[in-house]
Amino acid sequence: MDNATWRSNHTAWVDFVLVGLFRQSTHPALLCLVLFLIFLMALSGNAVLILLICSDSRLHTPMYFFISQLSLMDMMYIFTTVPKMLMDQVMGENRISAPECGMQMFLYVTLAGSEFFLLAAMSYDRYVAICRPLHYPILMNNRMCLLLASGCWFLGSVDGFMLTSVTMTFPFCHSREIHHFFCEVPAVIKLSCSDTSLYETLMYLCCVLMLLIPVTVISSSYTSILLTVLRMNSAEGRKKALATCSSHMTVVLLFYGAAIYNYMLPSSYHTPEKDMGVSVFYTILTPVLNPLIYSLRNKEVTGALKRLCCVRPAIQDMVK
Repeated sequence: MDNATWRSNHTAWVDFVLVGLFRQSTHPALLCLVLFLIFLMALSGNAVLILLICSDSRLHTPMYFFISQLSLMDMMYIFTTVPKMLMDQVMGENRISAPECGMQMFLYVTLAGSEFFLLAAMSYDRYVAICRPLHYPILMNNRMCLLLASGCWFLGSVDGFMLTSVTMTFPFCHSREIHHFFCEVPAVIKLSCSDTSLYETLMYLCCVLMLLIPVTVISSSYTSILLTVLRMNSAEGRKKALATCSSHMTVVLLFYGAAIYNYMLPSSYHTPEKDMGVSVFYTILTPVLNPLIYSLRNKEVTGALKRLCCVRPAIQDMVK
């Protein structure tokens, strides 16, 4: 058996070891509890937001349809990393098999890519609503919303398939320790014993393209929105438009800022500790912040929540 074949077989059956966050912590039990609480908050917050949007007819609009898609992505996002990490800490086992690592990588890249394009679709929706209100029912009908959302999921899955299939075919004959808390592409690539410079360059260009297209759409949309808002005669209209758009821009800056650091900055800026810290921010904390940003700063969502809370006691009284 030649060396290349041995390395290929070696990659196929040997597990990886996730160094994770807990090995870096002086109080792993406390960190485990905090992460579990954050996980529950993210799931409950996004689930409630989806429930409100589905149950309240006043929220059956394109903007809230896209917000529900964002919440769904966030729920899947945090499910991809946190349960495995918590179970490993409880069981005292940090191993992950190659197929599990590949699946985790695929889901993570797919969801991240889908969210990039979804945020662009959301900015386009706000552009049409504010800058072309008379054409809004035509340009953003149900069919168009479904088409945009499907396109976001499809483009994200294409990115996930390409990066995962190439990354997991490299031979890994160095240390099997992944200095991360999940199978992120750059962290796994560092373990390869082959020359990955060309692939890293292509991956960099792919990520630039994945970010450049949505950023161009978002920048163009919000430039047009800002110019339109400044020309509005109604102070109340300006306030409502800016409140809606500022919530979206907050989410965009949080998500894209972390993504640019991870995938576009030169390797000299990266250390395993920094990479894990940034990844914690946009894979664990962002799914918690998104429903808060869209609910606390949105009167329509808080109104729907109040109506839902009022309906439940009324139903209980009728049952009694």
